[in-house]
Amino acid sequence: MGHFAKVLNNKVTDVIVAEPEFIDNYVDNSPGQWIQTSYNTHNGVHDLGGIPLRQNFAGVGWNYNDSADVFYAPKPDSDWTLNKTSWVWEAND
Repeated sequence: MGHFAKVLNNKVTDVIVAEPEFIDNYVDNSPGQWIQTSYNTHNGVHDLGGIPLRQNFAGVGWNYNDSADVFYAPKPDSDWTLNKTSWVWEAND
């Protein structure tokens, strides 16, 4: 089993748990695409020492950057800056 995020216009609209074969054969007529995400990946680190997948575990309302192939949280406040190494928002001093 794995976690998959439904992405439409670079926004996560849904996250489900499914077998990869289900995603490969799932006929979904709604727009968007399913992209695998890892429940154990946060801030570019795999919690169990494995290889991190797409920097962060996706959540509904999160962003997806297709050129970098990463998920990241919505901007928490207007004066925060996205660190494009860790893909985590940082407060400006």
